[in-house]
Amino acid sequence: MFIKKYYEEFELEETRETLGRTITETDIVMHAGQTGDFFPHHMDAEWCKTQPFKERIAHGTLIFSVAVGMTAQVINEVAMTYGYERLRFTKPVFIGDTIRVKVSIKDKKDHKRPAYGLVTELVEVFNQKDELVMLCEHILLTEKKQ
Repeated sequence: MFIKKYYEEFELEETRETLGRTITETDIVMHAGQTGDFFPHHMDAEWCKTQPFKERIAHGTLIFSVAVGMTAQVINEVAMTYGYERLRFTKPVFIGDTIRVKVSIKDKKDHKRPAYGLVTELVEVFNQKDELVMLCEHILLTEKKQ
């Protein structure tokens, strides 16, 4: 779905949430192949049994990319990604975990180009136990109403 939501229309503390998505072994294998990250933490079930978490963990970059994709339910024709900041992986995600994403408008400020503003979204990813597993700030370059 396409919308036009201008800088002035974003409200602080406004939130939206996604549905859940279960992380599979296939997700991990595909991500390893795409990135070249075959570290044993992600790929070697037997080795992981000797480690503190006792099982394979999903790549942080996999969780980040899946979470960002989950939030792309609506295309805002007057905004684009300006960048991501303060990315943190607070808990591991395991095969079979189901993640969901909560996005909250955290900040708004003017941009050096007067026709635009910057909208900062707090992106929080939770597992099926409601534990925070990842968070970051997503910055949108958003047109102002003319």
